[in-house]
Amino acid sequence: MIGKLELEKKLSYLGHELAAKIIDVSLVVEVEKNTEIVKEGQYIKYIPIVLSGLVKVSTRKEDKELLLYYIRPLESCVMSFSACLKNEVSKIFASTDDNSTIILIPTENVLKWINEYPRLNGLFYQQYNLRYLDLLETINELLFDKLDKRLFEYLKEKVLLTGKNPYNISHREIAYELGTAREVITRILKKLEMENKIKQFKEGIRIL
Repeated sequence: MIGKLELEKKLSYLGHELAAKIIDVSLVVEVEKNTEIVKEGQYIKYIPIVLSGLVKVSTRKEDKELLLYYIRPLESCVMSFSACLKNEVSKIFASTDDNSTIILIPTENVLKWINEYPRLNGLFYQQYNLRYLDLLETINELLFDKLDKRLFEYLKEKVLLTGKNPYNISHREIAYELGTAREVITRILKKLEMENKIKQFKEGIRIL
């Protein structure tokens, strides 16, 4: 578990006074990979800030999932914040894409502090801007890019965000996140391998 001094250091970008208050009321959790931390349709009780690891935010319809964006270390979930502000249920779900350490801040405290501490307000405005750009990129990929390019860019981003190459992920999981069939992913991965862009091992997929 992360120590208090290290936690204060990680949150120092919010200012020492606010960081101390966050630590006093929040819960720090160690979360294993592929654990859902925000459920679609639930009211938000805590706003997460990722301290280490990686969280993916997605939307789901029927049996299809669409990856919207990632939450990196020292970032938060702007969609959860939006639902909190409006007192609405979450329209997305979020799950860990790697073993992660997350601090959970009670929503009532966030709503109180948002007007008291400009840095906290600035954090969420920054997150809105980043996520807006992420969503624009996702829409452009869906509209204009072929699936083989989307898949290769998806794998490169996984490697970049986690620092793991090869990256261990199943064909089924890739298909689920990209909203297509496993057989399609298997076929395209073989094509990318023949083009010497990737190499597949038991340990995962390596970007060349």
